[in-house]
Amino acid sequence: MRLRLTVAATLTTLTIAGSAAAQQAWLQDRRYGQGIGIRAGNIEFHPSLAAEMGYDTNYFQRSGIGSEAPLYDAWRLRVTPSLSLSTIRERTRDTNTEAIGAPPSVTFNLGGYVTYNELFGSEQVADERHLDAGVGGRVDLLNNRPVGFDIYGDYMRSGEPSNDPNLALAPAFDRGSARGGAGATWRPGGGLFEWRLGYEAAYNYFEDSPYDRLQNLNHTINTRGRWRFLPRTALVYSAGYTFVRYLKDDSPQPNGDYVEARVGLNGLITNRFAFTANVGWTSTYYEGVERTLTQNYDGYVMAAQLKYFLIPTASAETAQAGISSIALGYQRDFSNSYLGTFYIRDYGYLKLETFFAGMFVASLQGGVGRYSYPQSDALNPSFEQTRFDVQAFGEYRFSDTFGINTSISYDRTVGEGPHPQGVLVQPGIPDDPATAVDESRPDVFDNLEYSRFQVYLGLRAFW
Repeated sequence: MRLRLTVAATLTTLTIAGSAAAQQAWLQDRRYGQGIGIRAGNIEFHPSLAAEMGYDTNYFQRSGIGSEAPLYDAWRLRVTPSLSLSTIRERTRDTNTEAIGAPPSVTFNLGGYVTYNELFGSEQVADERHLDAGVGGRVDLLNNRPVGFDIYGDYMRSGEPSNDPNLALAPAFDRGSARGGAGATWRPGGGLFEWRLGYEAAYNYFEDSPYDRLQNLNHTINTRGRWRFLPRTALVYSAGYTFVRYLKDDSPQPNGDYVEARVGLNGLITNRFAFTANVGWTSTYYEGVERTLTQNYDGYVMAAQLKYFLIPTASAETAQAGISSIALGYQRDFSNSYLGTFYIRDYGYLKLETFFAGMFVASLQGGVGRYSYPQSDALNPSFEQTRFDVQAFGEYRFSDTFGINTSISYDRTVGEGPHPQGVLVQPGIPDDPATAVDESRPDVFDNLEYSRFQVYLGLRAFW
């Protein structure tokens, strides 16, 4: 039982609320990370080397209550070399049209990074040094032609400690994911209308037992379309059918399928306001497995965002979206889950991005989400949890290739989970150690409530 609760506590929170803190801002968004670049013919290189020193108040993401006390803080050194390369960006081509000529029939964008994490503090913390890594890319063939093709892929490996109080024996949540896909796009009539049909496969795995029982392979057939009925406004549609398959026969999770379709609008209202909005429906078809209830979702999903540009675009017809903006948004998402079959997230956020005088880059994002889990089995009733997250990043650039930066993040979960601490739950199935409950220790179940603050100061060289 602890397997599933602990995975839910750590993986769901990290994936949604803490992902921005786990990966540096310049790795998430190339606008922050890339400098002037190194040109070689039609190819542009962007190498980078960063070093950061930071402090983490709750490295193991524990509640600090009962068996999950005490909390462990940590000092953390992160060293991250990274490299991206691509065909010359469109904004570069626009300034050198005669020299570059017509847009190439093949364009690509590739990148990768490795982050070494050295930790200082207690003996438990110091043993958690690890490597994170990621690589990915996309190739577009016959882009801006009536019929074009694309192929993409990426891989990410993340090291993450267990929140189990028995650190000497607890397996870590070290995990990885690999994804790849391809598609064909039809663009009749000069690109005012386009439609894409594609396929994607994703493999998710855990390195340590018993979490390796959760490794799974997902297959998705997807499609999307766009019709630009105004110069900067379009009607959009997307749909996909996903097959979720767990690869171990003894996996506690059920296989299943889900289908989702959305329709919406995006575009510019004026040269200062942009919007996007979509609404759709998700239906799931999960199979039943022993000791796991067959729960399915059949309901709406949606997303909406209003963005205000701090510096107005030149015109509503031709301007490119700038980096300095304020965005307010809301999302209702469905996700496959490792605790039960799925969860629903209702998430509202506010985001500020600015690039001032070519010297100072900053972003600030905060949000609050309500996560809803259905009942997963006889011992785990349905529950809801509220999560808060704030991430801030700022970088002052002394030159085109060197800067000093800081990253700050705070995340907190409110809600103990399916079992309030100190309350006994019903005994397990007789003679079945997998479901047995130690009635003398009502706190053997994970408390999913925790708070965590992180701050980093770093130097970065980039081109």
